[in-house]
Amino acid sequence: MRSQHRPNRLNRLIRQGLIYSLLLAVAILGLGGVGFWLIDPGIATLSDGLWLAFTTAATVGFGDVVPSTHASRAFSVVVVLLGLAVLSLVTASLSAIFVEKEVAEEERQIEKDLMREIQHLRQDVADLRQEIKARSSADQPGDH
Repeated sequence: MRSQHRPNRLNRLIRQGLIYSLLLAVAILGLGGVGFWLIDPGIATLSDGLWLAFTTAATVGFGDVVPSTHASRAFSVVVVLLGLAVLSLVTASLSAIFVEKEVAEEERQIEKDLMREIQHLRQDVADLRQEIKARSSADQPGDH
């Protein structure tokens, strides 16, 4: 019964991890966009700030919108580091979802193999008990 609950719990945790990672990514990109918009006078609109935050976090850097002040360049370093970290989390969460099914199938196969081995051992023990009983009966003097 325990083995049935484990995959469901693991599945739920992995999916929650993906959701939390995506929410964190959106929060970092949103705050980065607002930060660029507030800090850099060259960023005229919030959408330009969000675009700069995305291209900076993803380390794409198209060059169409760039930080123009020392403060916004320093801020872009923070956005790059946070972006790399959170995008790595999202990637890891997605990978875990794909790998999860393979691991669950492998665990089921291992469990089947173990149960088969336990059954063989039980049969061996029962056979040995019968053999011991037969020998002890043969060794005892009978009613002559």
